[in-house]
Formats: sequence, C-alpha cells, structure tokens
Amino acid sequence: MQAFSMPVMMFLIFGIFYFMLIRPQVRKQKEQQAMLQKLGKGDEVITRGGLIGKITGVSDDGILVIELQEKVRVRMPRAYIEAKWDGKLPATATKNAA
Repeated sequence: MQAFSMPVMMFLIFGIFYFMLIRPQVRKQKEQQAMLQKLGKGDEVITRGGLIGKITGVSDDGILVIELQEKVRVRMPRAYIEAKWDGKLPATATKNAA
C-alpha cells in the first residue's frame, strides 16, 4: 500500500504546482507577447526601466523608436516594453515596488 501512495502523492504535488504556478505564468507570457505584437506607431508605452514615451517608428526587426519628449528619441527592442501606458502604473510595477 505504501509503494502505491508515494507515486500518487508525487503526482498530486506536481498537479498542484502546475495549476498554481506554471499555468498562470504561461498564460501571462502569452498575454505579454500578444500585447507586444499589437504595438504600433502612436501608442504610449512604459519601458521596463520606467521611461514613458510614444512610439514614433517600428522596424521589421523588432526595434521601436520611442519619443520620450520633443526631439528626444531612443531605439529599443520590443522585449524592453513593459506595458501600454494609460496614465497609471501596470500591476507588475506596483507589486515590485512593495
């Protein structure tokens, strides 16, 4: 009986980890990738470094040109964008600050 309960317990623990940790993280990554693919010229974004700006150019190789203020533009990969800027901090930024 004990030989049977050990594999069942391991399977149960793996199931809990999958549904509590792995599955939500994968879903979050897919949502982030979808948001990054939808970004286009004119969208306001916040970068992972905390800079807020407007996208003024998009290249085919995944580089965005972001205008931080008038006549100040930076180039950065899409992967460095945290979220679209709607006037408030994204949920991930407030969690990291606490």
